[in-house]
Amino acid sequence: MLDLKFIREHPEAVREAIRVKNVNLDLDDLLQRDRDLVALKQKVEAMQTERNANAKLVPGASPDERPALIQKGKELAEELKALEPQLRDAEEAFRLLLLRVPNIPLPGVPVGKDDEDNVELRREGNLPDFGFTPLDQVEILEKQGWADFERVARVSGSRSYLLKGEAALLEMAILMFAMDFLSQRGLTPLSTTALVRRETLFNSGHFPGDEESVYKFAEDELLLAGTAEVPINSLYAGEQLSAEDLPLTIAGFSAAFRREAGSAGRDVRGLIRVHEFRKVEQYVICKADQEEGLRWFHTLLQNAEDLLRALELPYRVIQNCTGDMGAGKVLMYDIETWVPSEQKYRETHSCSYLGDWQARRTGLRYRDEAGKLQYAHTLNNTGVASPRILVPFLENHQQADGTVRVPAALRPYLGGKEVLGQAVR
Repeated sequence: MLDLKFIREHPEAVREAIRVKNVNLDLDDLLQRDRDLVALKQKVEAMQTERNANAKLVPGASPDERPALIQKGKELAEELKALEPQLRDAEEAFRLLLLRVPNIPLPGVPVGKDDEDNVELRREGNLPDFGFTPLDQVEILEKQGWADFERVARVSGSRSYLLKGEAALLEMAILMFAMDFLSQRGLTPLSTTALVRRETLFNSGHFPGDEESVYKFAEDELLLAGTAEVPINSLYAGEQLSAEDLPLTIAGFSAAFRREAGSAGRDVRGLIRVHEFRKVEQYVICKADQEEGLRWFHTLLQNAEDLLRALELPYRVIQNCTGDMGAGKVLMYDIETWVPSEQKYRETHSCSYLGDWQARRTGLRYRDEAGKLQYAHTLNNTGVASPRILVPFLENHQQADGTVRVPAALRPYLGGKEVLGQAVR
């Protein structure tokens, strides 16, 4: 969330962020509710002061005065009790509005409505020139006997997947390679749960607004997170760290779950968009310094790019426009990897800098060198997400006979194999 003091003092900057990020929020209503809430709190505080002053008079009052003072105390107590639910409801309504206020994009972020207005920054790697008609992801998997979409659909419904044989080993190899790769870059490996409490999704900024995409267990009051960012962001909720504790740099592995409620009919076939997947997530908590935050942003971006280079996959880097970067982000780049069967790049990584927006929601603070409490800054980027990464991997590394070439960097994770599969063409 944004600092309430900032919102009060810079309403036009906030109004512009609401506009360019296409957030459905009436700032004038929020500011009026703020004023009303302040007035209500002042009224309650004045009545509490009056009640306390009245109570102090009772012991020294004369027998004639005491009944009136006692009666007045009862009346004030009843009035205060009647105001309690009103104040509580007003505070909660205001809190929910405050949680919807977007962060202010950094200068230079392109203004746009949606992903059509994103800006391509660069392309890396050579697109494959096969010299034969390439297969798509599903054809490769089925010809090699590496998947069984029909049977798993009977078990788990649509947007589920089952990998067999060398494809299952390939998925594990890529995930382990990513963890080793990021660990060697200095990030601390972490394996975490996807089960989280509801407030955890408010802390990360996924709630309010993204409820339809989340699986819920109402009986247990638990939900399934769509990325390790969610539980990691709340690990230090409400804590006060020291400047020496920062930065915290994490490579988090978890299962991830998304209902894909808003993507009906899109990418139903194959591995692009599934309900359950595995993901390695980069996450950083650093000091409240924009220069340091931007350094970490480009470090996380570089890690992802270098990982794709090691996997020998062509990709491009996209700067997200204001309408496609999410409410909490001040800067966001996507990495899209080439999918030959579609003749286009598909998103595989999202690199985000959120300033102190998440930390304010989470209550994550640290004491700086001067002893002052500051809200930390947070950043995240995909390390690798599977099975989506398998789509460009299988398609870009397929060979004329239907086998799949293994890049040198991945061979130690597959028993030294240079090729996966059998000749099927």
